[in-house]
Amino acid sequence: MTEEHGINQLKRRDFLKAGLVFGAGAAGLAAGYAAVPDAFARAVYAAKQEGITNDKVLVMVQLAGGNDGLRTVVPLQDPKLHDYRPRLAGPSVAQALPLTADYGLNQNLKGVKKLFDAGRVAIVQGVGYPNPVFSHFESIRIWETGDPTRRSINGWLGQLAAKQYDTLGHPLTGCACGATDVPGALRDLQATMTVIQDPKNFGFTGGDPVEEAVTALYKDTPGIYGALFDTAIATAKDTIATLKTAGAKYQPMAAYSDQAKLVYSSKNQLASALQLAAELIVAGTGVKLLHVTLGGFDTHYTELNRHDDLMGYLDQAVSAFFQDLDAHGMANNVLLATWSEFGRRPKENASGGTDHGAASPLLLIGSPVQGGLYGSAPKLGDLDATGNLKYSVDFRSVYQEILTSHLGADAQQVLGATFDRVPFIKVPAGVS
Repeated sequence: MTEEHGINQLKRRDFLKAGLVFGAGAAGLAAGYAAVPDAFARAVYAAKQEGITNDKVLVMVQLAGGNDGLRTVVPLQDPKLHDYRPRLAGPSVAQALPLTADYGLNQNLKGVKKLFDAGRVAIVQGVGYPNPVFSHFESIRIWETGDPTRRSINGWLGQLAAKQYDTLGHPLTGCACGATDVPGALRDLQATMTVIQDPKNFGFTGGDPVEEAVTALYKDTPGIYGALFDTAIATAKDTIATLKTAGAKYQPMAAYSDQAKLVYSSKNQLASALQLAAELIVAGTGVKLLHVTLGGFDTHYTELNRHDDLMGYLDQAVSAFFQDLDAHGMANNVLLATWSEFGRRPKENASGGTDHGAASPLLLIGSPVQGGLYGSAPKLGDLDATGNLKYSVDFRSVYQEILTSHLGADAQQVLGATFDRVPFIKVPAGVS
């Protein structure tokens, strides 16, 4: 029988030596330590897992509110668009940036169009899921968990980090940039994540006095609680130091600009969030999974100018991000993907906007993609029973390709099933 240490004899150095900190796993629960809170048990008793070791990076961009797919990727030849949208269709079609004879990008996606022309943008059309729901909360939950049945509570990227990235508690493996809490896609009780609203202010609330008081309180406390809290403080200090080092090493090589005129502008600093993402990537912090959000897409009224402004802002931020990464020679392994909880209805409403819909396109941007159009665009002459666009690509097929071909992960372990492949990744992970 192997020798086991009593819980109260575990020391801080034991945790640091083994790399066992918050979010490492759940093996301790099986050992019968039910009296120990779950988060602590996971941290103490988890064994080191073999995980993903490549240097691929994923940046998920949430277009919160329900992005209008018909004004993002515009059907140029379908006369029903003008029938359904007497105010919105004309300007969209007339000013679109042609991709093919049949489809064009929103006129304000000029930078994305340049990336498309360079073969660095894949557009997956008609993305959705069976039996769509039109509640923001419920549909966001479906996209965040990868589960249309709404039984899952953990995010698909949180599950990935917990099950397949051996983070050893490394808090920058997954990061929400420009946010104040962990987005649902990254959430998992066993995953260690970091939320950074502003790297300059990242630290202990209350500053140095609080940090010193907390450190003093736990550093000499015996047993599991003292060791774990002391380790958590040490991890937080290391993260703060890493961000300071990253800030010193990084100089932006593009002009990131935030537009104050946007709807809910104080919550929509996408350019700043993507600049932070670039900083973490360029400085070599070990970040793998990044999430940023741009809100304002719930365009029930006066959609024309509002949506165009949002498209322009998205374009500026994404263009600057890739210009920055290219200049630093760090773009080859970075994939950026957009997502939104649903599209908009094909028929405009009386307020010059559109209501909650279903299928819409996703943009996959970066050097790893094989550029072009994928999937089948919904047909305006073939709507579903609710008057919405029918989906042709399950959103989990997109997740599967990201997980398997870009990140080199076991997609079935995360998604619980396999789906039709959408081959928008140029060279699948593990293939030389």
